Amino acid sequence: MTTSNLRIAFMGTPDFSCTVLKALLQSDHDVVCVYSQPPRKAGRGKSLRPTAVHQLAEENGIEVRTPISLKSEEIQEQFSALNVDVAIVVAYGLLLPKAVLDAPKFGCLNLHASLLPRWRGAAPIQRAIMAGDAETGVGIMQMAEGLDTGDVLADARLPIGPEATAGTLHDELAEVGAKLMVETISLLKSGNIHPKVQPDDGITYAKKIDKAEAIIDWSRSAEELSCHIRGLSPFPGAYFEKDGTRVKILNATVASDQGEAGVVLDDELCIACGSGSLRLITLQRAGKSPMDTKTFLNGFPLPKGERLV
Repeated sequence: MTTSNLRIAFMGTPDFSCTVLKALLQSDHDVVCVYSQPPRKAGRGKSLRPTAVHQLAEENGIEVRTPISLKSEEIQEQFSALNVDVAIVVAYGLLLPKAVLDAPKFGCLNLHASLLPRWRGAAPIQRAIMAGDAETGVGIMQMAEGLDTGDVLADARLPIGPEATAGTLHDELAEVGAKLMVETISLLKSGNIHPKVQPDDGITYAKKIDKAEAIIDWSRSAEELSCHIRGLSPFPGAYFEKDGTRVKILNATVASDQGEAGVVLDDELCIACGSGSLRLITLQRAGKSPMDTKTFLNGFPLPKGERLV
């Protein structure tokens, strides 16, 4: 039995979703409609800007729908009228009511950037790094009405290296997830899918990143702060403030030097932490581009003995 030419509705919003949409467009399947978040005001002119997924879909001649909610009966009927075999949901940003979940022949499949049930919720990539996890991955689940509670149809694991940031891990997971999604939907018609119920043990929630979390607390250990910085790089960026200037740290390495927490230990930006120290590698002042330590210090001196808060 052939598995080609499934009719697909794709629902996604940011760059992470685009990687999966591109893979689907290159497959044998037919993406007949795309749902994405409505255009938002952005840039200096505050003009309305369509999402990354919206732009990609339009470039490929695919109908785009941008409802602010899927709760109305009219919106749900319009979705059902697409008569799709499956809906693929990747970081869409809207809750799917039961009527939408039940409309496609094979239901709605969600690509989630963690090894469920660990890190259900909004920020799984960042939380995995911030928690110091040794590995993460992607999972494809059959969507249910709960928050990331559906049966897992397939997953793939990925180690979190010592230099991984939320940005680099995001890109790796998107590529792995896109390949896994194409492989998974190609098995739908043949029935070679073996769902796994998520266990009750090991459930954690990846709550949305709060801006207040980005402030660096130098009393924490160097290892903890390394995870914290990498988990928030490049956005929103962990930061400290000095003389009214906010400085983001986008990359740093753990060092063994010791000193009073928050004090600059040498002329190459080694900063003492609660235990150990961090050598700052890439920094960014407000309104400036990221720069290496030497370039940063040329325009913003932080001499040995200076205290950061």
